[in-house]
Parts: sequence; structure tokens; C-alpha cells
Amino acid sequence: MTVVITGASRGIGAGLAAAYKMRGDRVIGTTRTGAHPLDVRDPTNHAAFAQSLAGQPVELLVCNAGVYLDKGQSLDGGFPADQWADSFATNVTGVFLTVQALLPNLRAASAARIAIISSQMASSERAPGGSYIYRSSKAAALNLGRNLATDLMPEGIAVGIYHPGWVQTDMGSAAAEITVNQAVAGLVDRFDALTLPRTGVFETWDGRPHAY
Repeated sequence: MTVVITGASRGIGAGLAAAYKMRGDRVIGTTRTGAHPLDVRDPTNHAAFAQSLAGQPVELLVCNAGVYLDKGQSLDGGFPADQWADSFATNVTGVFLTVQALLPNLRAASAARIAIISSQMASSERAPGGSYIYRSSKAAALNLGRNLATDLMPEGIAVGIYHPGWVQTDMGSAAAEITVNQAVAGLVDRFDALTLPRTGVFETWDGRPHAY
């Protein structure tokens, strides 16, 4: 199986890449620099990356690249416009451009799957306040995934959206609830369980349905 993982330089992305390599899968992990360079914000990067994979089936695409830029921002005077633009460029547009660029590769595979890493902070039913930019961008990624699931179902491509847990990474902090290894093990199980009849699911890393 060929697996493409965006944002694979550290944290969950690096953990997923290592787990799939250990299973014997072919892993193409993208970073902004490196063997498979991809800045998900840049359409020209996507075109070059897609060209490098021309004709190669991709069985699993994991859209993991993401940023959380508005930690600690104040409602009074915080959340500047450039943070909104930069966050949506990576967390939303970047996901769409990745899927769009690799559609030929996904279509060339048998029973292809797309996994979008969102967050429990995307849920409209969980609204404790703050982190407006991150919450909004992850909610948009969730909505994007749900609509992709509808459009790609006739083509046999399943789409799942996932909350990876509060993970001990640079983004999650050392105070987070679970380790990278725990999150990765759970997510791999979720991706394995993603089938066309279950397309459009929003689930936690440990298999619980998440409220939208």
C-alpha cells in the first residue's frame, strides 16, 4: 500500500510515517523541505508534487499538515487578520489542494481512502470559547471532509475526519493527555476501518463517534 502523509516532519505526521513504514507500506511523507517537498499553501508546489507521483496509485492520503497560530490571543485586539489567512491557507485550503492534486492517484487505486486530521475543537457542540481561528479552520476542514465524502463516494473513495486526541506534541504541549504513539496507534486503526459504507465519519482517535 502507498500512503501519502502531509506534514510528516514531526509529531503525529512523523509518528504515522514511522508506523506505516514498520508495517511495510510505502510511505511518502511530505515536508516543506526534504525528499518530498510540499508547502500545502502553494498551488505550484502541489502541481510539482503531483507530477512526481504521476501514474502511481495512492491507497491512503492522510491530510495531517496543520497550524495553530492563535494560542493565547485576546478577544480585545487579538486574532489579527494575517493569522486568519495563514491558518485557513494551511488547515483548509491546503487540505483541498492536496486532495485535488492527488485525485488521479487516488482514482488509480483500489478502494482508496482519505483521512483528514481535524480536531474536537471543530465541533459546534463543544464551544468553550477562545482559539477562534483554529476552531474555525478545523470546523471548515470537517465540513470540507463531509462534502468530499459525498462527492467521492460514487468513485469508490472513502473519506474520514478524525480528532487525534490531545497529544503530547509541540502543538499539544507536554501537558496533553496522550502520547504520540497512543494517538498514532489509534489513528492507524481508524484508517484501517474506513470503508465506503462509513465514509464521512467524524471520529476520535480511539474510535468514538464525535459530535458535529
